[in-house]
Amino acid sequence: MRICVSLAALAATLAGCATMPPPDPARGIPVTASGQTQPVASRDDAADDPAIWVNSANPAESLIVGTDKQAGLYVYGLDGTVRAFAEAGRVNNVDLVDGVSFGGEEAVIVAASDRNDIANAHVALYRLNTDPVALEPILRVPAGPGEGYGFCMALMPEGELFAFVNTTQGSIYQMSIALEGTAVSGTVRTMTVPSQPEGCVVDPRTNSLYVGEEAAGIWRFDLATGRGTLVVQADGARLVPDVEGLALAPQGADGGYLVASSQGDSAYAVYALPDYRYVGRFYVADGNGIDGTTETDGIAISTANLGPQFPGGLMVVQDGMTPAGTQNFKLIDWRAIRAALGLD
Repeated sequence: MRICVSLAALAATLAGCATMPPPDPARGIPVTASGQTQPVASRDDAADDPAIWVNSANPAESLIVGTDKQAGLYVYGLDGTVRAFAEAGRVNNVDLVDGVSFGGEEAVIVAASDRNDIANAHVALYRLNTDPVALEPILRVPAGPGEGYGFCMALMPEGELFAFVNTTQGSIYQMSIALEGTAVSGTVRTMTVPSQPEGCVVDPRTNSLYVGEEAAGIWRFDLATGRGTLVVQADGARLVPDVEGLALAPQGADGGYLVASSQGDSAYAVYALPDYRYVGRFYVADGNGIDGTTETDGIAISTANLGPQFPGGLMVVQDGMTPAGTQNFKLIDWRAIRAALGLD
């Protein structure tokens, strides 16, 4: 049988061959991290969720925003160094959107689920200034009753900015956010899952919201109707509870991949879109002088060219344990994941 492998995939595979452990029958195929961030300052369970900003003018200067859920928001360069920090207290999950109209110009908006009031969920909004790098607070807006937990955000094709904050009690608040001098927001819909959710991601192409219910699996909500369907079950083999971070690697009109953190066995499960066909699973092993990942919370993926280090895209994952010190985020070349699983 003739096998064709792209040069990029072959290079990504060969780069880790010298030290790569064999596949784990349970956890899947190993990949190694290409880099890591400096650790967060807070001890114990602190680092949680990342988001990636693509610098289209200078891809190598793209940035990563990550939460320290005891203290605030970090901004990292692709070399893992801290570029900025914003004190925010208990912020859990984070997302960002570029190209939002704010103050008469296009801006990068960063938002996070705010848990400082455990009885009422809030969203903390910031502007990401990229030169010099800084997070500029905009406003803190209420979402609804319950402790804020997971969060995601998207700029829809019609130009409307939607934010989604879920609570530990199972509520998912859909908020419409208008940034016209100051932030104006309103909760337009409340959706629910039977038990505690966290990770979520929006696919504007198909008007879909994906939510991870930690004990059950992945839900798809149709944003036209608000109706939800459990599309992936946490079966204890392919996807092991807790189901945590979710991320998309989109392709075309509705294709690509949905990736989930299978926190229960420190692995990552991959499903093809649009039919949620199971593709495979992988884990991040020790290699390149960087420890592997365990018990990952949040994840983020960009398939954009991010410069010489990540020309085929980047996946950023939270690492629940480091050999010494506090938690951090690991950076994995998306080409290595594609090569390991044979993705298109």
